[in-house]
Amino acid sequence: MFLHIGNGQTVKKKNIIGIFDLDSVSLSSAGRDFLSREQKKGNVTYYDTDLPRSFLLLEGGEIKLSRISTQGLKTRVNAPIGDLEE
Repeated sequence: MFLHIGNGQTVKKKNIIGIFDLDSVSLSSAGRDFLSREQKKGNVTYYDTDLPRSFLLLEGGEIKLSRISTQGLKTRVNAPIGDLEE
């Protein structure tokens, strides 16, 4: 199954290690250092023009930023099949 993370982008649910609030992680120096280091490595992607609100850590160390809140992504992850299809 796939999870829609905004702006037409999807990720495989089975590849998600965690979903994190970007504001909360950015409050700590360790969180900022982690994201900065991963961005320099080229592991961070974002396909939107709005400010990101969350990020997903995927298997293989890939990080995808999303404009959708962590609560919104959690709702989508737990939604029954077909509820979010248009």
